[in-house]
Amino acid sequence: MANSNNTYHIPVMLSECLEGLNINPDGVYVDVTFGGGGHSRAIFEKLSSKGKLIVFDQDPDAKRNIWEAPNFYFVAANFAFIQNHLRLLGIKEVDGILADLGVSSHQFDEEQRGFSIRGNAPLDMRMNQNGELTAEKIVNEYEEGELIRIFRNYGELKNARQIAQTILSKRENGKIKTTQEFMDAIFKCAPKFKDHKFFAQVFQAIRIEVNQEMDVLERFLTQTASVLKPGGRLVVMSYHSLEDRLVKNYMKRGNLSGEIEKDFFGNVLKPFDEIVRHPIVPSEEECENNSRARSAKLRIAEKRKVEEGK
Repeated sequence: MANSNNTYHIPVMLSECLEGLNINPDGVYVDVTFGGGGHSRAIFEKLSSKGKLIVFDQDPDAKRNIWEAPNFYFVAANFAFIQNHLRLLGIKEVDGILADLGVSSHQFDEEQRGFSIRGNAPLDMRMNQNGELTAEKIVNEYEEGELIRIFRNYGELKNARQIAQTILSKRENGKIKTTQEFMDAIFKCAPKFKDHKFFAQVFQAIRIEVNQEMDVLERFLTQTASVLKPGGRLVVMSYHSLEDRLVKNYMKRGNLSGEIEKDFFGNVLKPFDEIVRHPIVPSEEECENNSRARSAKLRIAEKRKVEEGK
């Protein structure tokens, strides 16, 4: 068993996640965002030798945190492919799935990865270092319309057009290669005294585009009902409104758009029932100890059991 690695990533709302999974010691569980393994280790410790834990992570750095056990499986892949990889392992259904959608502390703190607005790093932001699309490519090659789209949709920035036009103007003088060069280039677009929040939103928008995070989340969510057993739990922690909206819609309505679909008898067609009607948020104490927990929202749902005679 590996030692806890809280320097890599402090697990957010750990006890709430474990409670949400309602762990059966002999069950099969999946952590699709392994990272430093904090949540995974805690799940694994609750399993018997008959139980199984499968973890996913596309970041090669995460592999440093794995441990050897006959009932522990590490999948070096994006969780958008959860169903295929579980089938390859001979697993049709699982008892619980955990997804912690945040960027790990390790990824933020490794300056060369380019996720943080602190320091001066290459414009990278790839969670999978083998990916072809980088932040540098977006900043230097995307057309105005594409830039407006990502800043408006993923950063929820009202001045998306101004930011896009400023980038186009600045890159005429040469390639923008580092995070500091990029922030200097668009500094005039930042609202007075709110530049920290502004840059966080800009970086979020680019990071989501680099890693296709919304597409990955959509593909993952729509597979969960197929891989969970009736009564199985889906536990998802999100860190911004775009993610939380998708998770909320899928758990409440059974689809990503949030539209209600009913059968002939007027029953709402959805695979899950919410265990909590409103998202769980971290305690003040946890937020003080781990600032990255502040924006976290935890939602829990249970796959509906098939009623007898249906």
